[in-house]
Amino acid sequence: MDTLEKAQDKPLECPVSHKGRSKFKLWMKRMGVAGFLFFLIKGVVLWIIIPYLVAKGFFSN
Repeated sequence: MDTLEKAQDKPLECPVSHKGRSKFKLWMKRMGVAGFLFFLIKGVVLWIIIPYLVAKGFFSN
């Protein structure tokens, strides 16, 4: 029971340092922007440009 009592006496603290958390947040923001741009470009190409080119006969033999 000594270890349990010692563990209860110690205040709770986050295992990830404040500096590590800010790096993680920055990384997530960067990935969010990159993901948004990727899907925006993919959507423009797949849903606007390709049907337009098919309608104009660009892909016909």
